[in-house]
Parts: sequence; C-alpha cells; structure tokens
Amino acid sequence: MAPRPAWKGYLKLSLVTCSVELTNVVTHAEKVSFRILNRKTGNPVKRIYVDAETGKPLDDDDQIKGYEVDSGEYLHIEEEEIEAVQIESSNMMSLDGFVDKASIRQIYLDTPYYMTPADKVSEDAFAVIRDAMAEKKKAGLARIVLYRRERPVIVEPLGKGMLLTTLRYDATVRQPDAVFDGIQKVKTDQEMIDLAETIIDKKKGKFDPAEFDDKYEEALLELIRAKKAGRRAPKPKKAEKPSNVVNLFDALKKSLAADNDQDGSAAPKSKRTTAKSKAKPASKTKAEPKSKAAPKRKSA
Repeated sequence: MAPRPAWKGYLKLSLVTCSVELTNVVTHAEKVSFRILNRKTGNPVKRIYVDAETGKPLDDDDQIKGYEVDSGEYLHIEEEEIEAVQIESSNMMSLDGFVDKASIRQIYLDTPYYMTPADKVSEDAFAVIRDAMAEKKKAGLARIVLYRRERPVIVEPLGKGMLLTTLRYDATVRQPDAVFDGIQKVKTDQEMIDLAETIIDKKKGKFDPAEFDDKYEEALLELIRAKKAGRRAPKPKKAEKPSNVVNLFDALKKSLAADNDQDGSAAPKSKRTTAKSKAKPASKTKAEPKSKAAPKRKSA
C-alpha cells in the first residue's frame, strides 16, 4: 500500500506551476512499540481528558482548544476556525531563490521528504523544474505550511523526483560558539596527529546504510522472544568502561597495533617517528620518563 502523502499542493517557479505531494522519507513501521496495560487484568488502558478542577472525564464533544490570554483566562478556539486559517504557503510552494545546497550549514537541516508529481498533467512541468535545477546544480528555497506551522524549506533534484528538506529557523538553533567556547585551546603534537591520521586511513571506507542496524532494537526483540517462550530474559551485555589514558601517545600506538593485528599488516611509521622516538612496550600504561633522545610527548 502506497504511503499516505504528508502534504499536497503546488510547486511554483515564476509562472510555471505543477501539482506535487510530499512523502515521509523515514518510516517507523518496523519499530518495536509497547502498549500500557492494567497490571492486574492485562487489559490495555487508554488516556482520557478530565476537568482539572472537578476531576470528571470529558466527552469528545466537550473538548475545545484554548489560548491563555491572562492567568487562568482562556480564549476558546474551535477546530474549524484553526482549519480555516490559510496563507499562500498553505498549498503553494514558490521557489523564490536558489543556492548551493552545501552553503546551508548542517545544523539548519531538519526533516527530509520525497517530492513527486501528484498527477499525470503535472509530470512535464515537474521534470522541467527538476532538470533545470540539476543542470545549474542549485537548490531552491521556499516556504510551506506543514503540520500547522510555516517552515522554510530547501528543494533539490533527486533521481526522477526531488527531495524537500525542512529548515530550522535561526532563532531556534543554538550556535556552536555558545557550546564550544568552553573548550580550552590545546596545542597538539604533530607526531600524535600523524598516528591518528594513520588509524583514520586504515579505517576509511564508503558509507553504506545497509551496514547499520539497531542493536538496541534487536536486544528488545530478543527480550520479547525470551518472554514469549517462557525463558529468562537474556543477561545484559554491559560495555566495558574505558581505562584512563595515562599516555596519549601510547594509546595511539596501541590502537594502531590492534588494527594491524586484525588485518595482519605491519605498523607504518609516523612521519616524524625515528629510531630515537620509539614508544615503550605497549604493556606499560604509566607515563614514560623523558629522555634526552626522546621527542616530547603530551600526556592526556
């Protein structure tokens, strides 16, 4: 069964318009979910609204949205009145500007949606807009009302269709400087950077989303299977706590040695490593005393 569109409306480029619809990129169909039950009867329970003052439950017809205009004073807003609020971007997505997608910082990207033509009549105009953006290697900026909120969006070609990604408003994004300012500036040792670069080179590859799976979800399913079969729940596998790094250089050398043991390759020398700058045996964890011949090494 085809997924239900998240939004239907029109895509507009100057005087060219076509009918489009958005489909959620992410699906939660396979996600493990739980119901709340009555422990005594085993029956599912449901949530009901009750009057905050009287404690009496409310029927659906007695419920209405309210906007607090003063302390304890609410303005009643009917659902039909909210539905009647319409602006241009409620059903019209106008491409008003074009930018390089890479120029938008990752922190502003929010939720992705697939965009497709909504009918046969719109396919030609849809293809023209898509292919023109592909030729110019540009993405379009627009606005759209989605889930009762106007959101800025970025639209880009994606295969035979397009990808729309909602953007976060600047006022809602915490800037990195507000968080990173507390990080002290550290002068790094080039030899240790060389070792870290070697480890990175040995581990580099191509991103394949199929290689990632939700191990926590698998653990939940194993718990469910065990309970269903009348077996004891599997013992949790606790991650080992990392040992304190006494000497960062030694830790990097050990990491590289462990990787080499796995693939059977010899440990490459770092760019600045010489016979005089070899580390002590990996079995020692305490910081090594400095020698006149040894290069300076920083301890974490």
